[in-house]
Amino acid sequence: MPTQDRIFGVSFASIYPLYVQKVERKNRSKDELDQVISWLTGYDDDGLDRAIGAGVDLRTFFAEAPEINQGASLITGVICGIRVEEIGDPLMQQIRYMDKLVDELARGKKMSAILRGS
Repeated sequence: MPTQDRIFGVSFASIYPLYVQKVERKNRSKDELDQVISWLTGYDDDGLDRAIGAGVDLRTFFAEAPEINQGASLITGVICGIRVEEIGDPLMQQIRYMDKLVDELARGKKMSAILRGS
């Protein structure tokens, strides 16, 4: 199974606590993390809780996202050595967008900049 396919099958519930740990280590909050993920995906707090509780994989998490933010195309930069704006697979790009936003939050970037001026 290609690495990409394995990533798509990883549960959102398994990576979410890692995101929480990452941002909290850098003195950011779970609420800020949720705000960033909600901005990207359109999930509200209840929707995130349902996705975590149901153990949906990343493919399903993004397929069922209420609305991928139009501003997501403004997310640029390198994650895992790859420019996010050049990723060809739409699902992989959405996953890396989320990773990039979490990285920006952990690095202390201002929320208005992370949310691309929203």
